Amino acid sequence: MYPRIELGPLTLYTYGLMVALGLAVALGLLCLELRRKGLDPSHGLLIALAVVPSGVVGAKILFVIEEWDRFVVDPVRMVLSGAGLSFYGGFVLGALALYAYLRLRGIRFLVFADAAAPGALLGRGIARLGCHLAGDGDYGLPTALPWGTDYSRGIYPPSAALARLPHLTRDFPGGIAPDDLAMHPTGVYEFLISAALFAVLWRYRQHLRPDGRVFMLYLAATGAIRFGLEFVALEPPLALGLTEAQLISCGLIAIGVVGVWQLKPRPISRLTRRLRTR
Repeated sequence: MYPRIELGPLTLYTYGLMVALGLAVALGLLCLELRRKGLDPSHGLLIALAVVPSGVVGAKILFVIEEWDRFVVDPVRMVLSGAGLSFYGGFVLGALALYAYLRLRGIRFLVFADAAAPGALLGRGIARLGCHLAGDGDYGLPTALPWGTDYSRGIYPPSAALARLPHLTRDFPGGIAPDDLAMHPTGVYEFLISAALFAVLWRYRQHLRPDGRVFMLYLAATGAIRFGLEFVALEPPLALGLTEAQLISCGLIAIGVVGVWQLKPRPISRLTRRLRTR
């Protein structure tokens, strides 16, 4: 793992670097789509100033709630650390900030959401590579697969990440997992899946009508990605044998599927068809 890159006196933290890269890609694609839709691309930059800080705060708040035991031990370090962000916390608070901005500017939410969705999907995948490079504990369960990854040089090695899951460590000496234990690289999985789904969504975005269908597909895709990856995540079940993220994912998938169904293109009546052909 490479939590940091030393360039002489300059230190670059790979987590922050990949998050910044993901954000830049998402904003660039958003501006392209806004221009294509006839909207001012500068809205993308202005929204970044409102949504990104809100998203980071929301992601940190949910992460603290999820990792409360670690927070009470060293609250200052956890709050100030660049790593340790929970996606759904950022998603919710960022979405609220976005909705408020759009209301003030008189921009239809679904039109803007369609423009933002493809870039958000790819940007999220790129940012997850930062978790992989930093080895911040947001990797998966131990695995014997050939691509199992050694996170011993990460900022949160397996011995610490697995300490709260005794059923996984009881067979190791002293109940402590070795730091060089091969783990599922879930950040890489998410990047690859997100990139593939982005390619499909970007290819067909102009054919998805009416407004809102691209966004609804994004919600369903995001939920499905997280739901699947949670089966190899280091998270204990919360209810019904599912983790907290999986329960939230079910809600996103349901909203996305219902939204796609409800936003079906309306059939053109014979009268309307005749008027269009004249």
